[in-house]
Amino acid sequence: MADLDTIRTLLFQFRDERNWRQFHTLKNLIISLNLEAAELLELTQWKGDDELAALTADGAFREALRDECADVLLYLLLVADAGGIDLLDAARAKIAKNAARYPVQQAFGSAKKYTELKQAARDKDGAGE
Repeated sequence: MADLDTIRTLLFQFRDERNWRQFHTLKNLIISLNLEAAELLELTQWKGDDELAALTADGAFREALRDECADVLLYLLLVADAGGIDLLDAARAKIAKNAARYPVQQAFGSAKKYTELKQAARDKDGAGE
């Protein structure tokens, strides 16, 4: 399995061999990332959760899912490069930030946003006074 640095090197080589860096402004890359994410989303359009779960066993669907996931990853790598962001450091920092925002005792089993969890905790603390 290739690591992220290997994929990044292959991607940059692919881009540079075609002289495409000139088109890869931060804005253009962010737009392209979102277009690819929309293609990933399109795979789920009009399908229920059970149907999607069953589709993961279908070879053609899995290939389309794999291709769209790869496109999103590749554009994300290009966006991070254009923005001077170390994605792995950013991911670690974001996980730590989310751990603080979503304490286990408040967030366990809940789909509420951290602002809702904070408000519920304040309401609970205020109710005991």
